[in-house]
Amino acid sequence: MERLNYVPISEIRRVKDGVKDPIFLSRILADIFRINTLYMITFSGSGHIGSSFSAMDIVTLLWTKIMRNPNENKVDSDTYFSSKGHDVPGLYALLMGLEKLDFEYINKLRRLDGLPGHPDVETPYIVANTGSLGMGISKARGMAIANRLDKKSGRFYVLTGDGELQEGQIWESLQPAANGNFSEVTVIVDHNKIQSDLEVKNTSDLGDLEAKFKSFGWEVARCDGHNLDALVKVFDRFNKIKDRPQVLIADTVKGKGVSFMEKMGGDGLYKFHSGAPDFETYQKALTEILARVNKGLNDSNQPPMTLVEVGLPEKHSFVNQQKLVSAYSDELLKLSEENKELVVLDADLMLDCGLIPMKEKFPDRYIESGIAEQDMVSVAGGLALRGKLPVVHSFACFLSTRPNEQIYNNATEKKKIIYTGTLAGLLPATPGHSHQSVRDISCLASVPGLHMIQPSNEAETRMAIRWAVNENQESTYLRIVSIACDKLFELPEGYELSPGKGALLRGGRDAVIIGYGPLMLGEAVRASDLLATKGRSLAVINLPWLNKIDEEWLMSAVREFKTIFTLDDHYIDFGQGMFIGNALSKIKSDKKVINFGVREIPRSGHNAEVLKYHGLDYESLAEEISSHLG
Repeated sequence: MERLNYVPISEIRRVKDGVKDPIFLSRILADIFRINTLYMITFSGSGHIGSSFSAMDIVTLLWTKIMRNPNENKVDSDTYFSSKGHDVPGLYALLMGLEKLDFEYINKLRRLDGLPGHPDVETPYIVANTGSLGMGISKARGMAIANRLDKKSGRFYVLTGDGELQEGQIWESLQPAANGNFSEVTVIVDHNKIQSDLEVKNTSDLGDLEAKFKSFGWEVARCDGHNLDALVKVFDRFNKIKDRPQVLIADTVKGKGVSFMEKMGGDGLYKFHSGAPDFETYQKALTEILARVNKGLNDSNQPPMTLVEVGLPEKHSFVNQQKLVSAYSDELLKLSEENKELVVLDADLMLDCGLIPMKEKFPDRYIESGIAEQDMVSVAGGLALRGKLPVVHSFACFLSTRPNEQIYNNATEKKKIIYTGTLAGLLPATPGHSHQSVRDISCLASVPGLHMIQPSNEAETRMAIRWAVNENQESTYLRIVSIACDKLFELPEGYELSPGKGALLRGGRDAVIIGYGPLMLGEAVRASDLLATKGRSLAVINLPWLNKIDEEWLMSAVREFKTIFTLDDHYIDFGQGMFIGNALSKIKSDKKVINFGVREIPRSGHNAEVLKYHGLDYESLAEEISSHLG
């Protein structure tokens, strides 16, 4: 069996007691925390190694030497939080190593009731949530204003990413902080020069950062973000400044500490931004870091590190695996060959949105916008005004919200644009609520002329993008699940997309459940099968149209049923279920409509446990349906 290793708290205590030089201790601890971060991400199956490792030396020094009573909420406590958020596995490893968090959490990264995939204030010592990027400096200023009102004296240290600097809110936040002489605010730019998978300079070059920050009235310093002595000198200087906020541009290396994680791939993509390494890669990385730790211990006359060994969890085996993003990518490329007016735009998610083939084959019709969704959507509006067909991409949680006003403005110009939101719905649940897109239907459903579709499998995904390009005369929002799925049903033979209409997947007598997308329809089909073993007969309907329903078709489809269940991969409020209920009420139907969906801020964890927590797994659905049917 494949085995993983971590450094136990007893060994961390031993190192802290035995190594006397504080800078040297911080250096060794940073590598110990890298070992435990590597373990946590590999054991969990997902996380962000590259960003955690690039920031690790800075964060360790802050927490072990620079800050006073960090995040303790005392009168003179200093406060640290991350605006970039992807480095949080490293912060968790540090907090456990410093005994701020229960060490048992080391096996609970991205698990229910464990450590969320992005910072969340429900976790001890996490003072601010991270969601869409760019919010951190504004939050620090708000906290500093509160401190001034409460006569508290602590400083604020905010970590940002260099890709994050493409977000407009960053630049909105700089001038007010300088105008208010917020000298208690220190911003650290983790300048590792890689955002997600691409180099920052090739996405949206930041130019002369030092000059830009200075022009806003900030005190600016720059140094090697892995040189602890240089970092100490900068923070000491910043601490003496009383009339302006400060920013440190820390030149770091993404994946620092593991030689092969510090390099771009031969294809120009960085391989260790997100996800978990395979076992062979894990072993190579552990060996390299551990050798450096043991050398440091030997130089301090300390014995080598003793690690704890744990088995690697088994992976899920798929049934007829479906990958909707891959199908979308393939069909989009075909459509780009057929339609020379089609232009693709992306917001730093080329790999996740399946756009590498498009960029390689049609580089002139591929626009990488970086982490700047509002700019991207308005650029798409300009393209549409000049007769092009823009197809815009980001995660659904960001595409529906950050540029919502820009999407509406485009709609008022009545030009055709296609918006594709991947990572849609409750799952994957591991990243946490900032990435679980369960409000995008409500955010966009009322946009004039916008047709919203969520396909249920690879075949319907191909139909959806082809319909949006070739048949729909208005704009389309495609909502696509990103994770691989089991294929648990087939669409009817000869099925074609028809606006507002769905298709029967399972026949039934007692009631019908209407849903969309591969995950929820899969649970609905499983629930139907389970209920059949108990003498209940539940019909299942796929309705991929999220905000426009053919009322005549709907009444025909549910005519024989007194009870209709709806199943949303979204908040119940203002999801598809409400559109179904509204459609039935308009035709004065006496049907009983019962809505299933997300009822609270979604939880972070492994997919199966989060589905069950929210009552959306097939067993919970079957039980609830049985109770309603009596």
